[in-house]
Amino acid sequence: MSMTRPEGFLARLRSLVSGLFRGWVRDREHERPEVVYEQAIAERVRQYRELKSAVAGVLYLRAKLENEIAERRAEIARLHDDARRAVRRNQDDISLTLIAQKQQLFEDLERSEAELTVVKEQAEDSKANLVRFREEIRSLVREKGRMLATLANAKARRRLQVAIEGLSTDAELDALEGVREYVTRLTMEGEVDKELGDTGLRSRLREFRDEARMQSAQSELEQLKLEANVHTLTETTGRTFAPEPASAG
Repeated sequence: MSMTRPEGFLARLRSLVSGLFRGWVRDREHERPEVVYEQAIAERVRQYRELKSAVAGVLYLRAKLENEIAERRAEIARLHDDARRAVRRNQDDISLTLIAQKQQLFEDLERSEAELTVVKEQAEDSKANLVRFREEIRSLVREKGRMLATLANAKARRRLQVAIEGLSTDAELDALEGVREYVTRLTMEGEVDKELGDTGLRSRLREFRDEARMQSAQSELEQLKLEANVHTLTETTGRTFAPEPASAG
């Protein structure tokens, strides 16, 4: 019982210290994001170099196997020619030895060719991974530029907002609003005086215009009546009469 409490306390203390340390690291990372990107890029570059070295080893093994296969094929061809010459000379013991060596080389050649097939596949996969890893590094470098530019813009906007919020303009705004209200009232008073002073004139103008419209309508009515009378007279007498224009009245 006495041992459990200290162990539990130490575990909680370690958890607390670990949490505080992670929080401190996170705050430092937020303050210096360019350092975080540079470290990430540097680590990927290191991994890329290691991968590149491994790919070089695979390519070296592929070239070595290809040379061995070529040499064994050439040696098999020479042993075959030597065995044929020994047969022509009735040297059967030499012929058997040469044929046995050729068969051994055939077995070695088959193993080398099988191994070369595997190595070629590994080489292609390794090169593809190397290219993909290189593109990831380039993409991370581009991301670093974009993110740092975005961060700089965000900080600039924040500084501007803080500056705006820190300005004390309440008194100035109240005074300005008072001036605006005063100017608006004076303007409206002028409009009221203008409307009151022009009431009689506007009424007379409306009367003139109404009278002109009625005269125009009366003239158009008389013209229509005259045209109707001329039409009736033409139908009765068979003669064509031109309507006389109505007087303006």
